[in-house]
Amino acid sequence: MDNDTAATLRRVRRWLWLFLVGLVLSGLTAFPLETETRWLADFAAGPAAPVSDHFPAAMAWLERVRDGIAETNDRFPFLAYGTDWLAFAHLVIAAAFWGPLKDPVRNIWVIRWAVLACGAVIPLALICGPLRGIPVAWRFVDMSFGIFGVVPLLIVLRALRPLERSFSAPAAAN
Repeated sequence: MDNDTAATLRRVRRWLWLFLVGLVLSGLTAFPLETETRWLADFAAGPAAPVSDHFPAAMAWLERVRDGIAETNDRFPFLAYGTDWLAFAHLVIAAAFWGPLKDPVRNIWVIRWAVLACGAVIPLALICGPLRGIPVAWRFVDMSFGIFGVVPLLIVLRALRPLERSFSAPAAAN
Protein backbone atom coordinates (compact mmCIF):
# COMPACT_ATOMS: atom_id res chain seq x y z
CA MET A 1 0.00 0.00 0.00
CA ASP A 2 1.45 3.36 -0.99
CA ASN A 3 1.62 6.41 1.28
CA ASP A 4 -1.28 8.22 -0.43
CA THR A 5 -3.59 5.23 0.02
CA ALA A 6 -2.56 4.82 3.66
CA ALA A 7 -3.14 8.55 4.33
CA THR A 8 -6.55 8.42 2.64
CA LEU A 9 -7.58 5.39 4.70
CA ARG A 10 -6.47 7.10 7.92
CA ARG A 11 -8.51 10.19 7.02
CA VAL A 12 -11.52 8.05 6.09
CA ARG A 13 -11.31 6.17 9.37
CA ARG A 14 -11.15 9.42 11.36
CA TRP A 15 -14.37 10.62 9.69
CA LEU A 16 -16.00 7.23 10.24
CA TRP A 17 -15.03 7.34 13.91
CA LEU A 18 -16.62 10.79 14.19
CA PHE A 19 -19.86 9.44 12.70
CA LEU A 20 -19.73 6.31 14.87
CA VAL A 21 -19.17 8.29 18.07
CA GLY A 22 -22.10 10.55 17.14
CA LEU A 23 -24.33 7.50 16.70
CA VAL A 24 -23.26 6.01 20.02
CA LEU A 25 -23.77 9.28 21.89
CA SER A 26 -27.14 9.77 20.24
CA GLY A 27 -28.12 6.27 21.25
CA LEU A 28 -26.91 6.53 24.83
CA THR A 29 -28.72 9.83 25.36
CA ALA A 30 -32.04 8.22 24.37
CA PHE A 31 -32.08 6.19 27.61
CA PRO A 32 -32.21 8.90 30.33
CA LEU A 33 -34.70 11.25 28.63
CA GLU A 34 -36.52 12.30 31.78
CA THR A 35 -33.31 13.34 33.52
CA GLU A 36 -31.96 15.06 30.41
CA THR A 37 -35.11 17.05 29.73
CA ARG A 38 -35.28 18.11 33.38
CA TRP A 39 -31.65 19.29 33.23
CA LEU A 40 -32.22 21.08 29.93
CA ALA A 41 -35.31 22.92 31.19
CA ASP A 42 -33.55 23.86 34.43
CA PHE A 43 -30.49 25.08 32.51
CA ALA A 44 -32.60 27.08 30.03
CA ALA A 45 -34.50 28.77 32.87
CA GLY A 46 -31.42 29.37 35.02
CA PRO A 47 -29.88 32.77 35.70
CA ALA A 48 -27.09 32.33 33.14
CA ALA A 49 -29.42 31.16 30.38
CA PRO A 50 -31.64 33.82 28.84
CA VAL A 51 -33.87 31.32 27.00
CA SER A 52 -36.91 32.02 29.17
CA ASP A 53 -36.54 35.82 28.73
CA HIS A 54 -35.70 35.98 25.02
CA PHE A 55 -37.37 32.82 23.69
CA PRO A 56 -40.49 32.21 25.78
CA ALA A 57 -42.01 29.86 23.18
CA ALA A 58 -38.88 27.69 23.22
CA MET A 59 -38.94 27.65 27.03
CA ALA A 60 -42.62 26.68 27.02
CA TRP A 61 -41.83 23.82 24.62
CA LEU A 62 -38.94 22.55 26.78
CA GLU A 63 -41.17 22.61 29.86
CA ARG A 64 -43.97 20.84 27.99
CA VAL A 65 -41.59 18.10 26.82
CA ARG A 66 -40.10 17.74 30.31
CA ASP A 67 -43.54 17.51 31.90
CA GLY A 68 -44.86 15.16 29.22
CA ILE A 69 -41.98 12.73 29.64
CA ALA A 70 -42.23 12.84 33.45
CA GLU A 71 -46.01 12.31 33.45
CA THR A 72 -45.77 9.52 30.89
CA ASN A 73 -43.03 7.78 32.86
CA ASP A 74 -45.12 8.06 36.03
CA ARG A 75 -48.36 6.79 34.51
CA PHE A 76 -47.20 4.64 31.60
CA PRO A 77 -43.54 3.68 32.11
CA PHE A 78 -43.78 0.95 29.47
CA LEU A 79 -43.92 3.63 26.75
CA ALA A 80 -40.30 4.52 27.52
CA TYR A 81 -39.47 1.09 26.14
CA GLY A 82 -39.92 2.67 22.69
CA THR A 83 -37.05 5.07 23.31
CA ASP A 84 -35.01 2.18 24.71
CA TRP A 85 -35.42 0.51 21.32
CA LEU A 86 -34.49 3.79 19.62
CA ALA A 87 -31.29 3.85 21.67
CA PHE A 88 -30.62 0.20 20.84
CA ALA A 89 -31.10 0.89 17.13
CA HIS A 90 -28.50 3.66 17.22
CA LEU A 91 -26.02 1.35 18.94
CA VAL A 92 -26.67 -1.47 16.45
CA ILE A 93 -26.24 0.90 13.51
CA ALA A 94 -22.98 2.09 15.07
CA ALA A 95 -21.83 -1.54 15.33
CA ALA A 96 -22.44 -1.92 11.59
CA PHE A 97 -19.65 0.61 11.04
CA TRP A 98 -16.99 -1.83 12.30
CA GLY A 99 -16.95 -3.24 8.76
CA PRO A 100 -16.19 0.10 7.09
CA LEU A 101 -13.62 0.89 9.78
CA LYS A 102 -11.74 -2.32 8.98
CA ASP A 103 -12.16 -2.21 5.19
CA PRO A 104 -13.91 0.93 3.96
CA VAL A 105 -13.67 0.03 0.28
CA ARG A 106 -15.17 -3.44 0.63
CA ASN A 107 -17.88 -2.14 2.99
CA ILE A 108 -18.68 1.06 1.11
CA TRP A 109 -22.28 -0.11 0.82
CA VAL A 110 -22.74 0.54 4.58
CA ILE A 111 -21.64 4.13 4.09
CA ARG A 112 -23.97 4.58 1.10
CA TRP A 113 -26.84 3.08 3.11
CA ALA A 114 -26.11 5.53 5.96
CA VAL A 115 -26.23 8.45 3.50
CA LEU A 116 -29.72 7.31 2.47
CA ALA A 117 -30.73 6.99 6.12
CA CYS A 118 -29.50 10.53 6.83
CA GLY A 119 -31.53 11.79 3.88
CA ALA A 120 -34.62 9.96 5.14
CA VAL A 121 -34.51 11.98 8.37
CA ILE A 122 -35.77 15.04 6.49
CA PRO A 123 -39.05 13.64 5.11
CA LEU A 124 -39.66 11.87 8.43
CA ALA A 125 -39.44 15.18 10.30
CA LEU A 126 -41.52 17.00 7.68
CA ILE A 127 -44.27 14.36 7.65
CA CYS A 128 -44.39 13.11 11.23
CA GLY A 129 -43.52 16.41 12.93
CA PRO A 130 -46.85 18.09 12.10
CA LEU A 131 -48.76 14.88 12.85
CA ARG A 132 -47.26 14.81 16.36
CA GLY A 133 -47.55 18.54 17.05
CA ILE A 134 -43.81 19.20 16.95
CA PRO A 135 -43.00 22.93 16.53
CA VAL A 136 -41.49 23.92 13.19
CA ALA A 137 -38.23 25.09 14.80
CA TRP A 138 -37.77 21.72 16.50
CA ARG A 139 -38.38 19.92 13.20
CA PHE A 140 -35.40 21.83 11.82
CA VAL A 141 -33.34 20.68 14.81
CA ASP A 142 -34.36 17.09 14.02
CA MET A 143 -33.54 17.52 10.32
CA SER A 144 -30.12 18.88 11.26
CA PHE A 145 -29.16 15.42 12.54
CA GLY A 146 -29.49 14.08 9.01
CA ILE A 147 -27.70 17.06 7.52
CA PHE A 148 -24.79 17.03 9.99
CA GLY A 149 -24.63 13.24 9.87
CA VAL A 150 -24.35 13.10 6.09
CA VAL A 151 -21.40 15.53 5.91
CA PRO A 152 -18.70 13.14 7.20
CA LEU A 153 -20.20 10.32 5.14
CA LEU A 154 -20.03 12.34 1.93
CA ILE A 155 -16.44 13.29 2.72
CA VAL A 156 -15.67 9.59 3.18
CA LEU A 157 -17.38 8.59 -0.07
CA ARG A 158 -15.49 11.24 -2.00
CA ALA A 159 -12.18 10.14 -0.50
CA LEU A 160 -12.93 6.50 -1.26
CA ARG A 161 -13.88 7.07 -4.92
CA PRO A 162 -10.34 6.70 -6.33
CA LEU A 163 -9.58 3.77 -4.00
CA GLU A 164 -12.78 2.03 -5.02
CA ARG A 165 -11.83 2.38 -8.70
CA SER A 166 -8.31 1.09 -8.12
CA PHE A 167 -9.49 -1.88 -6.03
CA SER A 168 -12.21 -2.86 -8.51
CA ALA A 169 -10.06 -2.42 -11.65
CA PRO A 170 -8.01 -5.63 -11.18
CA ALA A 171 -11.16 -7.61 -10.46
CA ALA A 172 -12.84 -6.29 -13.60
CA ALA A 173 -9.82 -7.28 -15.72
CA ASN A 174 -10.16 -10.94 -14.70
